[in-house]
Amino acid sequence: MSAQILIVDDELSMREFLSILLEREGYTPSTAANGFDAIKMLEKQDFDLVISDINMPGLNGLGLLEKIKSITTQTAVLMITAFSTTEQAVEAMKFGAYDYISKPFKVDEIKLLVRNALEKQQLILENNRLKSQLHNSHYCGGLVGKSSKMLDLFSTIQKVATSSATILICGESGTGKELVAKAIHCNSDRCNKPFIAVNCGAIPETLMESEFFGHAKGSFTGAVADRSGLFEQANGGTLFLDEIGEVPLLLQAKLLRVLQEREVRRVGGGDVRKIDVRIITATNRDLEKQVREGLFREDLFYRLNVIQLTIPPLREREEDIPLLLEHFYKKYSGIQQSHDFISGEALSILMNYRFPGNVRELENIVERGVALGARKITTDSLPHNVVSKPCTPCSDQIEIPPDGLDLEKYLDEIERKYLLMALERSGGVRKHAAELLGMTFRSFRYKLSKHGVEID
Repeated sequence: MSAQILIVDDELSMREFLSILLEREGYTPSTAANGFDAIKMLEKQDFDLVISDINMPGLNGLGLLEKIKSITTQTAVLMITAFSTTEQAVEAMKFGAYDYISKPFKVDEIKLLVRNALEKQQLILENNRLKSQLHNSHYCGGLVGKSSKMLDLFSTIQKVATSSATILICGESGTGKELVAKAIHCNSDRCNKPFIAVNCGAIPETLMESEFFGHAKGSFTGAVADRSGLFEQANGGTLFLDEIGEVPLLLQAKLLRVLQEREVRRVGGGDVRKIDVRIITATNRDLEKQVREGLFREDLFYRLNVIQLTIPPLREREEDIPLLLEHFYKKYSGIQQSHDFISGEALSILMNYRFPGNVRELENIVERGVALGARKITTDSLPHNVVSKPCTPCSDQIEIPPDGLDLEKYLDEIERKYLLMALERSGGVRKHAAELLGMTFRSFRYKLSKHGVEID
């Protein structure tokens, strides 16, 4: 389908010229003689690109641009100006126009601008589509996050899910390694097959081989019947081996053979059984260090480490904390309208807390607050150890770079980041945003102005 382009200009000759030009290029042009007619058309039809003159009677190009951005974010806007000054055109770009062109312009110049604008808009739409898909898919298994690190992780999950490659997930305890494994499984062709998760550290060493590979009746005391192991139970699906570093060396050799041959033999049994299992492992240890120390087989490590995913700790993605708080509050309270579920002081404490237990600890904090009957999470709802921690974000990680730093600029950036975060959290309501940060409305408004943040 050809791109839909709306031409807005009070000069009939310009409308006709651009319409003929764009139609010859394979686009589908429409025209409007003024900004008001253009708005009516935009409300009825989707356009990929609007080409508008800046200087028009009534509603000028800048006013039209503002209206377009309030109607849709999926339409690119290209401005035309007949004046030598570019002040208005530059201002238009600040408000979201893709680019501008001055009259008189060359045919090749306008054709190139139109093509580039449409290509960029298509990229934006594709990225939005992928982000929307990721937003839906990252809830598969309970993953929640919008920080750049988590979005990168979601993107990688999408890429690796369709393969059968073995994956090693690294991350601290409580970061959600099993959730990542579930997300990979849910987005794979094996999603309708079993997902079997096991914590290797929770299985007694004497029972580990039987748990993994199964056993035949009478193979040892207590083996009163044939029993399939985890590999057989996960056949066709995914087997997730958490804390793989806890597997003893003797069993590591047998595990390596299963991964190479794709077949298992039950303990005490003679039959070899073929398996089709996607293996995902996880660890909070440094496996490479264990290899150097002789505690983990090097050949098994390389077999497991085909693709490595690293989950960032919560302290490195603090912008996800409000989203996670809301997610867990809805989960445990059953209340879907959660606009004002946490006080500004409590949020400030949690934003500055280091979360050694990561997302699991945050979830426990919310569950505790709800269990105590708190309709709103306040400082009284928080565990004592969280409240008593000094509100200094990552204080033991602060370092001065070798080349030094501009402290004032650095602190300004942090302040601006929290202002924008509070605005987003409050849906743009400045009074509520000020409360989230424990500020007066006047102080919050002053800081917005100081950082050049303008909202309606």
